[in-house]
Amino acid sequence: MWAALSACLLVVLGLQAVPAAAGQPEAGGAAEQVLTWTAGNDIDTYLSAPGTAVAGPATVVFENSEATGNTTGMPHTLTFVTSDPEYNSDVRLNILANPTDDRGGRHTAEVTLTPGRYLYHCTIPGHGRMRGVLVVTEGGGGDDTTAPETAAEVQGTQNGDGAYVGSASVALTATDEGGSGVDRIEYALGADGAWQPYTAPVVVDQVGEHTVRYRAFDNAGNAAAEKSVDFTVVAPPTDDTTPPETSATVSGERNEEGHYIDMATVTVTASDTGSGVNTIEYAVGDGAWQTYSGPVMVHGAGTHTVRYRATDKAGNTAAGKSVDFTVAAAPPQDTIPPVTGVTVDGSRNSDGAYIGSAKVTVSATDEGGSGVAGIEYSLDGGPYLAYSAPVVVDRVGRHTVAYRASDEAGNTSEPLTVSFTVVAGGGVPAPPCPEYDERLTVIVGTVDSGVPNRVTNNRCRIGELIEDEKEWTSQQLFLKHVREVMAALRDEGVVDGREYRAVDRAARGSGIGTPGRTEGYRTILDGTPESFARWEQVGGGSFALNPDGSITSSTTTPGMGMLWFPQRKYGDFSLKLQWRDDAPGTGNANSGVFVRFPQVHDHPEESRPEWVAVKFGHEVQVLDRPDGDMYKTGSVYGFDRVGLAGAGVTEKGTWNDYEIRVTGQHYEIYRNGVLINEFDNNRGQTFHPPRGDDPGTDGRRFASGYIGIQVHGTTDVVSYRDVRIREL
Repeated sequence: MWAALSACLLVVLGLQAVPAAAGQPEAGGAAEQVLTWTAGNDIDTYLSAPGTAVAGPATVVFENSEATGNTTGMPHTLTFVTSDPEYNSDVRLNILANPTDDRGGRHTAEVTLTPGRYLYHCTIPGHGRMRGVLVVTEGGGGDDTTAPETAAEVQGTQNGDGAYVGSASVALTATDEGGSGVDRIEYALGADGAWQPYTAPVVVDQVGEHTVRYRAFDNAGNAAAEKSVDFTVVAPPTDDTTPPETSATVSGERNEEGHYIDMATVTVTASDTGSGVNTIEYAVGDGAWQTYSGPVMVHGAGTHTVRYRATDKAGNTAAGKSVDFTVAAAPPQDTIPPVTGVTVDGSRNSDGAYIGSAKVTVSATDEGGSGVAGIEYSLDGGPYLAYSAPVVVDRVGRHTVAYRASDEAGNTSEPLTVSFTVVAGGGVPAPPCPEYDERLTVIVGTVDSGVPNRVTNNRCRIGELIEDEKEWTSQQLFLKHVREVMAALRDEGVVDGREYRAVDRAARGSGIGTPGRTEGYRTILDGTPESFARWEQVGGGSFALNPDGSITSSTTTPGMGMLWFPQRKYGDFSLKLQWRDDAPGTGNANSGVFVRFPQVHDHPEESRPEWVAVKFGHEVQVLDRPDGDMYKTGSVYGFDRVGLAGAGVTEKGTWNDYEIRVTGQHYEIYRNGVLINEFDNNRGQTFHPPRGDDPGTDGRRFASGYIGIQVHGTTDVVSYRDVRIREL
């Protein structure tokens, strides 16, 4: 039955009217008109269903629960049919209700009805059809409150007993004195038959006693009381003494032993060359004979027998036959995804980084029983690729490999990741990449193409080959370059045609090469481990990455030092970041942002790398402490002092926006959007008060250099996040 319901649902998928909470109309939008359908153990008819409604909003209630008589747990559906041109098609409703579902079998939905007729049903193969028609009239219904008058006439040849010989034809009529007119007539065969629209006289040629029920509706929605007509059909005189020929077939999915899995469907056929087949009957096991009207579905594990027979119109009954078969329970379904594992191999230095390259080996086992179907991996946020052999990563930098596996049952494991760092060495040269771009997608200028920023065959990423930070004299020249790069990558199979076009659109939208265009900001510390790994700590102290993406100076690692960004030098720029005073107790953060200092390692005039930034660059101070050092937030330390009043102090624990704008030798410092200091680095200036180790400004405070963030000590705790820079 579950499979049958699923088959029904597949035909009419699509829910336009959205179910509300269990047992309740939707808040605020509930209609005053409530239409209720109920279902129980009966698989051929609903227990109750509305016949009429008025146009406008309505709350549909469909309940299939123990309270409505369902004691078997059988699911039922309520489906409005939209494919029949004779009925309205503007409401798409498909509700599956089960007494054991999370709503206890009671579901509601809000719909808007229009005048006309709606056909509703769910066809369940082998179990008849639950169906009916809902008549919707204009609101108010006018003045017609009188139901139509109906009549039936049975026609045909009758014998002396009044029985109809061979067949009977039932003609139905209806008249409406209320003025709105007859909308339709419906009929049903037998006491339990489904209502059907009446369009022509109903011919009944089955031998036996019959009942035809009928009713009518007018255009105002008034329904006539149900009536019925009874009659008997007998076979015409015949010398037919031969019973029908019968046969049966069994179908369904079978296992290796030939047993039917979960369900077998028995189809019975009969033919009669004499008077014609009148009825077919079947019985399951030792059960009673039942009228056969469609294929019989047999559930339950075990051996089964279905008996069958047929009778012709002359009264000849074929000898009973039977078909035997076995139904086996389906094997337990594998719902457990594979278990994956990973190892990273290679030569490592004292910091744990892999020298030259790292080899990533992924494995998977499947405990669900269906077996591993395949393994996939993703390198540094790229697309998932089929894994067939260990992945060798030889590009210098921080890397993350994500991996997952799927089994034959379609279960896929949650992706896991392993991260590691590769450093130069082992004879592997650095890739010849024009730029450095570790972002996950190809971003041209500030326009995100959405294309994964993959590592290409020459070990450079796509974004690095685009060279969007280079000085381009015209946009056409830049677009020509981008198209040549992408065409080569398309030919190599790195990108497809759609991705080629996406990057081309991003390049055209970037405006790169347009006269007077200013490039957008590039994030150099975004809170990810990969971004943080691109920075380097020198000297004392340290910063740690927090779960929210910020970094905070250490409260346990003593000393003064600097976290600097060794990837690139900057000349004229706008540097934006956020900082927060996180010093414990009554203390205050003491830190600063270093700019325009030279390479810190092996500097010819300074043996301590953390002091290269102090002596050969400039520090823009972060300090809101009311006492102590006179250089407060916004000061260019040792050169241009800002007092506490000019710093614009905020409450501790509050994030501050900081912008440092440097053009030529002119410095501007903004705090929370307010300019708090301007400084011109005039030639010949030195520290104030003078310090003996200051090299002065005789050309050694440079017009370009690196960016760094100071850690001052274990009590001067400070946090930073969202570090972005734009070259001017």
